[in-house]
Amino acid sequence: MTKEQPRPTAPSFEQHPTGFGIGVAAPRISWRFLSPDAVSGWEQSAYDVEIIHLPTSNVESHHVPSADSVLVPWPSQPLQPRGRARVRVRAYGAEGNPTEWSPWVAVECALLDQGNWAARPITTMAETERDGPQRPLRFRKCFTIPFALPIAKARLYITSLGSYHAYMNGRRVGDECLAPGWTSYNHRINYQVFDVADLINAGGENVLAVEVGEGWYATRLGFFGGRRCIWGEDLAVLAQMEVVSEAGEEFQVLSDESWKCSTSAIIRSEIYDGELYDAREESDGWTGGQPFDDSSWLGSRALPLPSARLVIPNAPPIRVTETIKPVKIFNTPLGKTIIDFGQNLVGTLCIHLLQKPPGSRVKFTHAEVLEDGELGVRPLRDAKCTDGVITSDRPLRDWSPRYTFHGFRYVQVDGWTATDPCPLTTSSVSALVMHTDMVRTGHFSCSHAMVNQLHENAVWSMRGNFLSVPTDCPQRDERLGWTGDIQIFCPSASFLYNTAGILGDWLQDVALEHLSQENLIPPLVIPNAIGDLWSGDPQAVWDDVTVLTPWDLYQSYGDVEILRRQYQSMVAWVDKGILRGPDGLWDVEHWQLGDWLDPNAPPDQPGNARTNATLVADVYLIRVTSIIAQVSDLLGEDANAARYHSDHARLRETFQAKYIAPSGLIVGDSQTALSLALLFSLHATEKQRATAAERLAYLVRLAAFRVSTGFVGTPIITYALSSTGYSQLAYRMLLERGCPSWLYPIAMGATTIWERWDSMKPDGSVNGGEMTSFNHYALGSVINWLHSTVGGISPLECGWRRIKIHPVPGGTISWAKASYETPYGALESSWEVLGDTFVLDLLVPPSTKALVVLPGDAVEQWVGSGRHSFRTPHVCKPWPPKPVRDFLGQPSEEFIA
Repeated sequence: MTKEQPRPTAPSFEQHPTGFGIGVAAPRISWRFLSPDAVSGWEQSAYDVEIIHLPTSNVESHHVPSADSVLVPWPSQPLQPRGRARVRVRAYGAEGNPTEWSPWVAVECALLDQGNWAARPITTMAETERDGPQRPLRFRKCFTIPFALPIAKARLYITSLGSYHAYMNGRRVGDECLAPGWTSYNHRINYQVFDVADLINAGGENVLAVEVGEGWYATRLGFFGGRRCIWGEDLAVLAQMEVVSEAGEEFQVLSDESWKCSTSAIIRSEIYDGELYDAREESDGWTGGQPFDDSSWLGSRALPLPSARLVIPNAPPIRVTETIKPVKIFNTPLGKTIIDFGQNLVGTLCIHLLQKPPGSRVKFTHAEVLEDGELGVRPLRDAKCTDGVITSDRPLRDWSPRYTFHGFRYVQVDGWTATDPCPLTTSSVSALVMHTDMVRTGHFSCSHAMVNQLHENAVWSMRGNFLSVPTDCPQRDERLGWTGDIQIFCPSASFLYNTAGILGDWLQDVALEHLSQENLIPPLVIPNAIGDLWSGDPQAVWDDVTVLTPWDLYQSYGDVEILRRQYQSMVAWVDKGILRGPDGLWDVEHWQLGDWLDPNAPPDQPGNARTNATLVADVYLIRVTSIIAQVSDLLGEDANAARYHSDHARLRETFQAKYIAPSGLIVGDSQTALSLALLFSLHATEKQRATAAERLAYLVRLAAFRVSTGFVGTPIITYALSSTGYSQLAYRMLLERGCPSWLYPIAMGATTIWERWDSMKPDGSVNGGEMTSFNHYALGSVINWLHSTVGGISPLECGWRRIKIHPVPGGTISWAKASYETPYGALESSWEVLGDTFVLDLLVPPSTKALVVLPGDAVEQWVGSGRHSFRTPHVCKPWPPKPVRDFLGQPSEEFIA
């Protein structure tokens, strides 16, 4: 073994975050490489996998000649339900020298089949509220383990109809928030598995206790007042604990009618409206760990096992990932007390110390912005976003709501001031940041502070809206899994974080909801919480998530099984869901959302865009037809592949005849229309393409570099410009500060991406539209261009085994850095303009190759793994570009070159 070898990381399994409690009997294995700088040009030629099936100590060895290290097949017999194994790997370079062994890592199967569940869901025997918020329930079970230590294994398999917290002997089980998460409950319900061996008193009395709130399952969801109990009316817990001694003795605790049940000290807890906690009704000791009299508690009522599949999620759980202290507390002109956390975030408050006379009420109202110096609650619509506590005769310490979340920067506090005996100070409270606990994979920075803030705002908006499902906003009476938003933002999201788990799981619900519709039209939100509020008419861009988002995940992670699993949904949408006219394109009589939230659209008409919505739909139809043809090729669906390739060629020609003039100009003559045609190669000739690019450049200058695109055009216009030789115009748009622009919200103090370009007006007033969020990632999708074009890194092939390095400098940005944790290891690109020289430093991960294209250099060169440095002459282009000066658009006074 040579010294210049990378080291494999601990293996991972499927897209699961840990491998503990996995839902697959033969999990595919992956490993990355940690590479010292001395490793150069290293590529894997083979690998060894060693497996120990526990509880045996027998080591299986498997040698596989293969360059693959991502999602390689499980080489041994499948695991049984509850089965465990230990796994390690090592790789071989081209010369046949092995690396060091990776660390051993454990993998354990969960309950793989509904038949593995002996427990049953249990709920209260008392009457419960059906027309209003349901009070959370508490369940407890006392038991004694019939054997003494040592315990070899103890597992708690648990889920709920609602959201739960579980406790063993007074100690919290796990650290998840809002478990088991939000799924299409009619089809799939997540469950979790925990190792509870260290929490058990072997030979003594034990208490397993669970509290269940409404969560998404039974709370009010949707706009226009929403609906309650969409998936069910009974809050319930399903728990199965299995204990095995080292002597092989077995013992179970199952949720059944023997459990005791009572109402919680939480009076109500709703996703939109918040939580009210009455400390006077707290029952000390109910979670175990100390004496407690539960004689007044009722019994429990058993429910049938859900017909929906009980599944282990691949997505990481929601957790508190950061704690933020207030930056200040102040009084408004009306005398209200406001806490400012300095950052728009998603999560809850934590009250560290509150003491007032028993029965005192303290209310916390959350909002994203201030308006006229007061809390800006109008954008919340019907969501109250208010938590409250009723104090007892004891101090309240480290309290936070359990079954809700809010999007906020500011919190108005009523009933607790700086003049109380236990005063409100910046040390009294903090904000708990919550989101699905994904692994951060991508970073970007550059010499321009406002561009860095733009990127950081997109990161914060992704964190706030990746909360079990990818949502549209985290604050108002919505917070739904809108398909169009994530379809647009997915490439950006999958660079910033590892989204294979959360989006892969969510796509399963997309397919299940889609294929259960009689008309085979996907609901616009998944899980479908709006029901009849939407007519069910098909929508391009939004419903195209069925094809485009699985493809985007495949590009990022190289997992062909995602395509295989979603394929039936893809075909159903393209073949049967789309409403077509006689020419095979979209039916022109059908209304489309189109280039939603065009900045020219009136506040009350967000779909009134300057780009024809049917044209947008037709471009997307051509694109999804091309993608499904490629997917069919990959999956060996030869007949479909031939059909879709033929359809794509025919639709492209039809589009050209319908929308493109012989010169190359586009019907409608908008920035979005031209960008779509350019980016998706819809022109017949290069001359036409050049004319369209020239026209796009003119329209950008005519608009004085202000943004003129909505949901569809925004992710692509900078690509359309830079790919056709107008990168300086793309930079000029990026750096514009007048409204509408990407930097206008930054200039207004934004710390997240806004839903509308002018969600807040220059005078500080909030946009008058019904739909105005200050935390909405869609328009932040420009960051994908920052990663690939400014930073210069993108996958050349799916899964990042072949990488493209092509930085395009411009504007006043003198340096940029981008890094990404690929499935093979760390990729880093850093460039700087030093006078008339462009300098690029590059780190390429092991077992990959990178195609390097330097600015102004037509020569492409391939490099292998390791560190590389390049220098090339650099000619600064004229800056800043000049706008077209006429009444349609004046240059920004705020712009600073």
